[in-house]
Amino acid sequence: MQWRRVDLHLHTPASADYHQPGVSYLDILRQAESRGLDAIAFTDHNTVAGYRKMTEEIHQLEVLEQLSRLRSEEQKTLAEYRRLREKVLVLPGFEFTATFGFHILGIFDPDMDVREIEFLLRKLNIPVDKLDTGSVEVGATNDVLTAYRTISEAGGIVIAAHANSNNGVAMRGFDFGGQTRIAYTQDVHLHALEVTDLDKRDVRTTARFFDGSKPEYARRMRCIQGSDAHQLERDPKDRHRLGVGDRVTEVMLPDMTFAALREVFLSDDFARTRPYRHAEKAPYDYVQSAREEGATFVQDFHSRHSRRGGHLYAILCDICAFANTNGGTLYVGLSADLKEPPIGVGNPRQVIDAIQTEVSQRITPPLEVKADAQDSQGKRIVRVTVPRGEDPPYAIDDNKVYIRSESETGLAVRDEIVNLVLHSQAPESPVEHVESPVQEELPEQTHGRVEPPRTGVEIVDTEERQGTLYHTMRDLRNGNVVKNVTRKSARKLWHYAITQVEDHPVDPKKIEWVGDIAVARKREHAGQSRYDLVQMDAGKARVYYGVTDDGIHSDWTELVGLEAEE
Repeated sequence: MQWRRVDLHLHTPASADYHQPGVSYLDILRQAESRGLDAIAFTDHNTVAGYRKMTEEIHQLEVLEQLSRLRSEEQKTLAEYRRLREKVLVLPGFEFTATFGFHILGIFDPDMDVREIEFLLRKLNIPVDKLDTGSVEVGATNDVLTAYRTISEAGGIVIAAHANSNNGVAMRGFDFGGQTRIAYTQDVHLHALEVTDLDKRDVRTTARFFDGSKPEYARRMRCIQGSDAHQLERDPKDRHRLGVGDRVTEVMLPDMTFAALREVFLSDDFARTRPYRHAEKAPYDYVQSAREEGATFVQDFHSRHSRRGGHLYAILCDICAFANTNGGTLYVGLSADLKEPPIGVGNPRQVIDAIQTEVSQRITPPLEVKADAQDSQGKRIVRVTVPRGEDPPYAIDDNKVYIRSESETGLAVRDEIVNLVLHSQAPESPVEHVESPVQEELPEQTHGRVEPPRTGVEIVDTEERQGTLYHTMRDLRNGNVVKNVTRKSARKLWHYAITQVEDHPVDPKKIEWVGDIAVARKREHAGQSRYDLVQMDAGKARVYYGVTDDGIHSDWTELVGLEAEE
């Protein structure tokens, strides 16, 4: 297994908007070699003409060679093509312009006949007279979801091009979104998002947004980067005009083949892709990047793993909780505290075997988790990847059911166990086909009222029985309602909310309202900002406790001082 450098978004002179006249296909391969690339993809606009012209040029030279009619210069050209194509895998593909102008990359096996790829473009409604023009403007084509499915079912890799930028399916800069953006970024036939901020360290990056922690974006998406080069080298006068290999993804592969590459894109091992950093920068540290995000709904950290002291059991509890909620990743050998240096794991194989043995012997029904060793700051760290379980509830020792509540794991109460059973019995509903995002209603607004935040808890009812207050809690992430929660039985977030409502109730007259919403409190907890938010609804003040940044949307964003999603 080796890290291979790939640039899966390159244009050639076959694209009508190519910036550099006089460039040959051989020039592009030479530039790829000089940048140390192991694979590239020709992804011209709505055409495979560039790849076809290159292969036709090579074929013509080979025919002349067979006829012993090659000139000296032609012989050198053919030899150079053969040498470069031994070093750099060149993949055929296209950048399809879907309905409303969204761009989608389709990348294919070089053994696939070019005419088959052109047939796909015709199925996607690219007009015959546009198949060779390389134009972005191709008239009415197919919608995004149909394009995903068509490319995937043909055996291609499906990537949303520059998803966080212009013509990207993350729809930054659009006034609409909601269910359309969810559908366009969570569809099962979409294999990755190409983004322009992969190497940035910021909680507002695209990769962070689509890491599976947001309630409405529950499927974690692989994020990669590509140059989208329309010329050989970066334009010194315009830093946004990149050249071949100026923005590269590294992929961990056993061999540099299309089949091996597609297998990574279909897998859930997100540590096998990373942004390439040039020699002057330290290699991308996947574990440290996760650590900078801290403990979340879908990841956590454990410094120690010994059975003594309950460390191994704590790891098992997190695994059970992740399986019962949305899946997740555990890192063993370091804490979530960035101030503490990683401890590391002395014998990763032994730790992995111990964890997997505990899972197989103590968690029911059977659950398969993956574990491997990663390097971070000179230490070996064990990474455990837990899938979202297909048969919840999962339990430790047959009767202890754990769930994940934001960044914490706790025992499930009766109503939560009931919800797990009901959800497991409900048929999986596919993402609805979306024809026109322009016509849909914004999900953030319901008849002019701002929807509640999407994380945290709300106390919807309280009843006193024999001197004890029993509360009904609503989990804002999933809408589940849990009854009969007391101050004594509540876990951390619930306990905080109950303590606040019992000891420090919100007085609507003493807070500063912005329309019908307000911030009651802001605090820092486990390295994250937590908000207690208030909303006036039909004359009643509703309080949302422990809301994290992941649950903030629409008007709440400006209220708490976060940058809006573009």
